[in-house]
Amino acid sequence: MGMPDMVTAEDIEKVGPLTRQQPRPHKSRPSYDGSRNSNRTILTTLLMSTILFIPVFLFLITTVAPESWKGNISAWLGSEIGEDNGGKGFESESESWRASSVQGDEYLIGVGKADITGPCVEINMMGYADPKQIGTGLRQRLYSRAFIVADPAHPADRFVYLVLDTQSGDTAIRYGILSGLQELGADYADYGHHNLAVTGTHSHSGPGAWLNYLLPQITSKGFDQQSYRAIVDGALLSIRRAHESLGPGRLSLGSTKVYGANINRSLFAYLANPEEERARYNLSTEDDGSVEKDLTLLKFQRASDGKNIGVLTWFPTHGTSVLGNNTLISGDNKGVAAYLFEKSVLGDETAAEGFVAGFSQASVGDTSPNVLGAWCEDGSGQMCSFENSTCSDGKSQQCHARGPLFRANDEGTSSCFEVGKRQFEPARKLYDLLNRKPNPVRGRWVKSFHAFHDMSNYKFQLPNGTEAVTCPAALGYSFAAGTTDGPGAFDFTQHDGNTSTTSPVWRVVSGMLKRPSEEQIACHGRKPILLDVGEMHSPYQWTPNVVDVQVFRVGQLAIIVSPGEATTMAGRRWKNAVGSEISMLFAEESGSVTPTVVLGGPANSYTHYITTEDEYNIQRYEGASTLYGPHTLAAYINVTLSLIPYLSSTASTRPPNGGPEPPDNSNRSLSFIPAVVHDAPPLFRGFGDVVQDVEKMYHRGEAITAKFIGANPRNHLRLEQSYAVVEKLVSTAAATSVASQNTDGLRGSELLVKALRGKQDTSGANDQKQWQTVRDDGDWHLIFRWRRVNELLATSEVEITWETESWATPGRYRLRYFGDAKSLTGAITPIEGISSEFELIEDRSG
Repeated sequence: MGMPDMVTAEDIEKVGPLTRQQPRPHKSRPSYDGSRNSNRTILTTLLMSTILFIPVFLFLITTVAPESWKGNISAWLGSEIGEDNGGKGFESESESWRASSVQGDEYLIGVGKADITGPCVEINMMGYADPKQIGTGLRQRLYSRAFIVADPAHPADRFVYLVLDTQSGDTAIRYGILSGLQELGADYADYGHHNLAVTGTHSHSGPGAWLNYLLPQITSKGFDQQSYRAIVDGALLSIRRAHESLGPGRLSLGSTKVYGANINRSLFAYLANPEEERARYNLSTEDDGSVEKDLTLLKFQRASDGKNIGVLTWFPTHGTSVLGNNTLISGDNKGVAAYLFEKSVLGDETAAEGFVAGFSQASVGDTSPNVLGAWCEDGSGQMCSFENSTCSDGKSQQCHARGPLFRANDEGTSSCFEVGKRQFEPARKLYDLLNRKPNPVRGRWVKSFHAFHDMSNYKFQLPNGTEAVTCPAALGYSFAAGTTDGPGAFDFTQHDGNTSTTSPVWRVVSGMLKRPSEEQIACHGRKPILLDVGEMHSPYQWTPNVVDVQVFRVGQLAIIVSPGEATTMAGRRWKNAVGSEISMLFAEESGSVTPTVVLGGPANSYTHYITTEDEYNIQRYEGASTLYGPHTLAAYINVTLSLIPYLSSTASTRPPNGGPEPPDNSNRSLSFIPAVVHDAPPLFRGFGDVVQDVEKMYHRGEAITAKFIGANPRNHLRLEQSYAVVEKLVSTAAATSVASQNTDGLRGSELLVKALRGKQDTSGANDQKQWQTVRDDGDWHLIFRWRRVNELLATSEVEITWETESWATPGRYRLRYFGDAKSLTGAITPIEGISSEFELIEDRSG
């Protein structure tokens, strides 16, 4: 008896429309998959590498109630959310919200968020593996979001789950975080390999040059310490904030359907799975099982006042909404979803200050956010071929997947925001439902395990008794074909790429790097090996052979932490196996209920893809990128199940460290990334001078741009700060009202706002006016761009653009730039610039 194991979409439909109440002012802020253009450039740069390497909230609700995000976010969300109630947005169901009584077990819970935005210019972006995709600015800051759960009776039994706005987790990053935790002292002694999960949202729009192994370093010209330290230090800060916020609380678990945010980009391979297996997941035309439509949400509610401190969700869709020709840093669609959720609860009485929303990946391998499918951009108006994603010329270069708003000429930005919104909306509805109808997590146990496992030549038995073996890592010919999210180059194609269908030159290139042995070729079966990366160790390892195997358990929830991108069916098999094993082994545990199993990743390292054996044999991109041969998935499941007993409620030991540990290459990686030499303003000009000023008046919905004489942003990452802000002229009384609110526990750009308030421009003091920050570069619609004007003279310009929202409050504004200039002696000096004032008025139709 009691509550169902999960709150479902059907439950959501029964509760009817949400009711809303007046918003109030509030301050809170707390693949490398070789996709688009990747393989064209990877193979070119691999040739180069033979020569080069082998021999050697966000926030700013700062002002007054009319600017409240809570009141205005509904303008983005369409008529079904908010517009029917005057655009007031999400609200609690009752006029006077009261915390629901959650009857589940009590835990210690904490959340934290911190800035991890690395160098936004002059560094290759991570994901599409195109060396020409170099960062030129910032659309949205990147964050680490930390979630900690501990057993109050045994506080050492805990785990911390990180959601980073990065392409993946990583070995070097994880080592760096663990080292930093040790340096924090005895208070952090309970954190270690066994209970730290470092997951990435799989955004393809962040700076690269931070990964541990050589292969992803090739297109970024090596390893960049600044990019690496930004992630490590920010992740540590988010863990510290979560740890310092630990307190009694309860967890609630639910699921809902998300439509219009993912499709299967390798349906031909998915259909190779057994028909009877596929039929179990084919529920309707809209939910045909080819991808998972379920979003699982874990809600964190503190006991002291019943307020929620955060949510952690799992849903699969690739971070490839923003295209490979984009050069602005952002968190892609997962970053948008988290941004919208965190803004939506500002001023919401159900949510505590510092609320953190994590949108983690799930079985992402064969998913795409480009939901209109793959089309030939050759004027034919035809879809790409089903089997190998080519066009009429037999090549893949013209085959591109289309996002929901693909006609917008904005590098996929509009589609990205839309797909992020499509994840946020049902997640927010589920959150509201769980506030009214909690589905508590039950079972006091908080358990975890982690093990390193060598996947090269691992022998084990399949469930049918057959002996199987994995192989040293290798990538197939179809890896170089890319995907419909990002096609490759030359004559590589998915599914049928091999030595007989491609130019002989690639066989020569492959052999120059490392010719695979006959044993290796036989081990990989249907995969024609292009890059024998697992057996390439010069100047250091190209890809991992040692992988992370990890699972967390709290109550009925089990979290598989996957180091690779599991496909839809691979993820299902892995989750089903873990769920069955937990049910069998722990059936007698007091209060145990049917387990809910989720899969998060890519995490801790990056081991490319994990497909079923049937999908592997099709050898599309995902199969060709399954590193350890046809039995890769079976090996992951085998090792995971062997360690499940360590999740018992009575377990007091950890798995023995039986395998070799992967190397930490963070201090030995090569780098050919040039440093910033110095900055200088043009003759007779100064840093911060306005080069292009704003006009006197704009309508809402118009873009407002100013340009300044600037300096290289790599001089100072301005973590927890901003390069660009929008300031509004407001009354002193309104500013004082906001500034006087409690500022304890500020996080993120709240700290920037507090600092800015401390040095406000008081030029309007005589008329009781002063400038207040209302946007910063954590906000999606404020864009910061930088360009080098003259390399020899070291001059550069900064462009700040505010894409004014339809709901922005009319008033008087200005744009402000913050930077840091480097002298020839190496000294770093803060600089800033301010545009002229401008008036923002109602849109033309209004």
